[in-house]
Amino acid sequence: MKVLFLPEVVNQFLELAQVLYDEGYLGFKDAAIAYSEQLFRDIQTNLPLKVRKGAPAYFERYGTDLFYSAFKHNKQTVWYVFYSVHDIDGETTFLVRYLTNNHVAAQHLEIDA
Repeated sequence: MKVLFLPEVVNQFLELAQVLYDEGYLGFKDAAIAYSEQLFRDIQTNLPLKVRKGAPAYFERYGTDLFYSAFKHNKQTVWYVFYSVHDIDGETTFLVRYLTNNHVAAQHLEIDA
């Protein structure tokens, strides 16, 4: 199995580190970069193992037949990864198309209580 990211998603990770630092969520730039890198690695490593749900119609702007999975990284923030699954030459490939969190997208998702 392979996990790939669209270029715009890779840019989201780069921007995330800057936002975390600039907005004061993390006080040190190195900590913000480490958080973003850890999230990237977690998704790259564990996405194939996560429970997948069909993405609501709202997210079709990022592709059709999408799934999403949740990655909880602290008490306040759950990251949602939207992706498509493809069989390429007998290998399952997960293509990450969009990344968001509960602070932005919760109203559009079925959140488990």
